Amino acid sequence: MESLVLENLDFETKAPSRIGDRSTSDVVVRLRTQDGRDEWLYSHSHILVEKCKYFADRLSENWPTCQILDSRNCVEVYCQESDFDHHVNVLRLLYVATDGPVDDMWHGVRNALGILRVAVELECPQIVTACVNYLEAVPWEESEEEEILRIIPRMGSQAEPILARMQPVNPSAIVGIFLSAIRFATSSPPSSFNDLKSSAQEQLEYMITEDDDAPLLTADGEIKSEVKECVKRLFSRFSHVLEALLAERTESISVESKMQLFQSHLSDLFWACQMLTKMEIMREFVNTWVDASDKIVQVVEKESPTAVTVEIKSKAIEVAAKVLDAIGYGTVILPTAKRFHLVKVWLPFVRVTKPLIDSVATNDEDNLALKIDGELWQSLESTFVSIILALPSGDQAEILTEWLENEHIRYPDLTEAFEVWCYRSKVAKRRLALVEGSLV
Repeated sequence: MESLVLENLDFETKAPSRIGDRSTSDVVVRLRTQDGRDEWLYSHSHILVEKCKYFADRLSENWPTCQILDSRNCVEVYCQESDFDHHVNVLRLLYVATDGPVDDMWHGVRNALGILRVAVELECPQIVTACVNYLEAVPWEESEEEEILRIIPRMGSQAEPILARMQPVNPSAIVGIFLSAIRFATSSPPSSFNDLKSSAQEQLEYMITEDDDAPLLTADGEIKSEVKECVKRLFSRFSHVLEALLAERTESISVESKMQLFQSHLSDLFWACQMLTKMEIMREFVNTWVDASDKIVQVVEKESPTAVTVEIKSKAIEVAAKVLDAIGYGTVILPTAKRFHLVKVWLPFVRVTKPLIDSVATNDEDNLALKIDGELWQSLESTFVSIILALPSGDQAEILTEWLENEHIRYPDLTEAFEVWCYRSKVAKRRLALVEGSLV
């Protein structure tokens, strides 16, 4: 502000009027604070009256306290210390043609907010408009946005344009952006778009998550249908890669690129599981995954144990854990044969793969992709126990026999399932006899 040439033409003489020019001023604005700060600003009544209602009232004949000082009117203005500089800036801006380009005069969002607050208080419409136009157009930092939310709503309709970017959006617009984002997030764009796809996936999940605020979107039948269709197309592309890998010879040059695509699809499917779970529409995904489980395990097991392969196995386990969880806790109901088959496929795979993942993750501590949260392993173990205990006792016996004879008996630990099976088997005849007797 100090370096600006602030001038306004005198209406009668056409000579430039400058704030602080004692030789031409006819009024003194005396700024004072409770802390004793006191500054005199030599000003011009025709500018103050024209551009500021507060000074127009103070300099009118209806204001009895207007004092004469050195043949000048004196207007005392009391303000808080924190607003002192903003008052000075407002007075100087009165001398600027604010209907012209003044974008460089605000010195940032916080300073503009302070000027706006004073301009509203003193009723300086041109400065208010210029401040609003500036604040509405420039980017804000998070702390600045919080201050805007604290200050602007109190200023009424004149400051409403500033809040336009934070107003609730029409529900149809929310649905539109959600559907566009879900189609992109479940597509298979070039790898250069991976960051954009990850961002879309993150925001989609945020939109339907209930946290401190209600979800941005409540999924109705149409939205759920579109989400299921998008995931179905994603799974179809995954299946094509799966079949191609099964048909390829291990030493083929194209296997590596297909495995990268396979890994990318697995990551997308894991994210899709989280979305479908929150929207309570996991059934189709679970059935499709169960049907493809044999082939998925076959593909990842036939590859040599490189770091990339371990990452793929890790991601496959994460997706399988979501599916097993939905089955184990009754979210999705499957026939006995499918549940038994799923355990027979994934239990051996998880049992053998966990030590491999733990070993590689320990040796490569910087590789976050190889780290599986300990809670996931624990949850997966509990899920296996739940699914096994819901199977017919003969199927349980087959699974437990294989577990007790396996060298990887420590994980998953099926001790709880073994104990329940032993108890049920021992008392089965007696319990059933009692039931049959009560029916006679």
